Amino acid sequence: MAAREGNLEAPTRHPIDWKNPAYYDEGATFKELERIFDICHGCRRCVSLCGAFPTLFDLVDEGKTGEVDGVEKKDYWKVVDQCYLCDLCYMTKCPYVPPHEWNVDFPHTMLRAKAIKFKQGGVSFGEKFLSSTDLHGSFAGIPIVTQVANAVNQTKPARAVMESTLNVDRNAWLPSLATRKFRSAAPKANEVPVKDGQRTPGKVAIFATCYVNYNEPGIGMDLLKVLAHNDIPYVLVEKEKCCGMPKLELGDLESVDASRQANVPVLLKYAKEGWAILSAVPSCTLMFKQEIPLMYPGDADVQAVKEAMWDPFEYLAARRRDGLLKTEFPQPLGKVSYHVPCHSRVQNIGKKTEELLKMIPGTFVHTNERCSGHAGTFGVKKPYHEVAMKIGKPLFKRMAEHPQGGAPDYISSDCPLGGHHIDQGFGVNALGAPQLQHPLTLVRMAYGLK
Repeated sequence: MAAREGNLEAPTRHPIDWKNPAYYDEGATFKELERIFDICHGCRRCVSLCGAFPTLFDLVDEGKTGEVDGVEKKDYWKVVDQCYLCDLCYMTKCPYVPPHEWNVDFPHTMLRAKAIKFKQGGVSFGEKFLSSTDLHGSFAGIPIVTQVANAVNQTKPARAVMESTLNVDRNAWLPSLATRKFRSAAPKANEVPVKDGQRTPGKVAIFATCYVNYNEPGIGMDLLKVLAHNDIPYVLVEKEKCCGMPKLELGDLESVDASRQANVPVLLKYAKEGWAILSAVPSCTLMFKQEIPLMYPGDADVQAVKEAMWDPFEYLAARRRDGLLKTEFPQPLGKVSYHVPCHSRVQNIGKKTEELLKMIPGTFVHTNERCSGHAGTFGVKKPYHEVAMKIGKPLFKRMAEHPQGGAPDYISSDCPLGGHHIDQGFGVNALGAPQLQHPLTLVRMAYGLK
């Protein structure tokens, strides 16, 4: 049978066979890389997505044969290192993903290669430290320590040291530590009755995430204010550990497993009790919705947590459809240039944030779906920061030109790190200085809440 061009069926994902010793067979992995690289070389639809594809195509074009067989195997690592597992090639571009017979899963093949590199000791101390978000956060909430750390981290000598020791680019934006953690500052919910909807549980458990807990608790506070305004009772999950996404990006699958062991039993209790579990960082939500379930396809507890996980705007939009969301917004927001993060798009929930923002009177939403280029720790590393800024530049420029004319009043992204990367891109490219606000903050403002 002749190969078909593309799929009529929806993409499907195969389990990640990471417990099988054959998964770490470098020879077999390189053979699969060569097979997939050959298909990508003949297609080239993903050339504009990230640095991995231009790197691959340059290696092919400059090789001895002009085909993939002319590329040195050791140079495959150059392609692997440029992939930051955004998943956009799989979800939006590639016509050969399963169930197509060619079975191309570029990101998860890159993940397999990254896992081999990690096992072989090819990941530096700096990269391991950068991905240890719970370790960084252990200093948050200690006032004198956070003030000193935040002040020092902004000095040129400190940034030079971080660049030489941790490979953190001295020009990359870095988050500050919060003087009080979200988990300790969050107020308890008001006593209100639980109102289940046809589509939504009427009570919410918040998975705080490392970033909201340690760096930007205001995002979590705004989520709680929006829930309280809509008479939705909430709790913070009893305890939590990093979701594991930073470790997944490194191929450190054993650490991802450690996160699963810590988080899933806790989250399972809430899932079984009928709570909707919300996480305000798309990458964290995606870990529980996709990556961990693919690592443990037969684990009923993991699958139960997956079914209970919601993106905040996915939940609020469904709540509106249930007729249980307040839709009076007294405060207009003007011109908003909104960015849909890659890890939101991969969840296949539609443009729920846009849907909510467009309900606000006097608000003009300019939605942008191109990758910002930040991609977790990728955008702060010395070898890749300039690449990340280059990848994001078309997005920055498009967001700067609002259809209503001129610059936007606000720029916004569900991904907090992506938002700051976009904000830095505006500054570097002299595109103006609109306010950066998280979408949850914009909704809180539109409700007129303080």
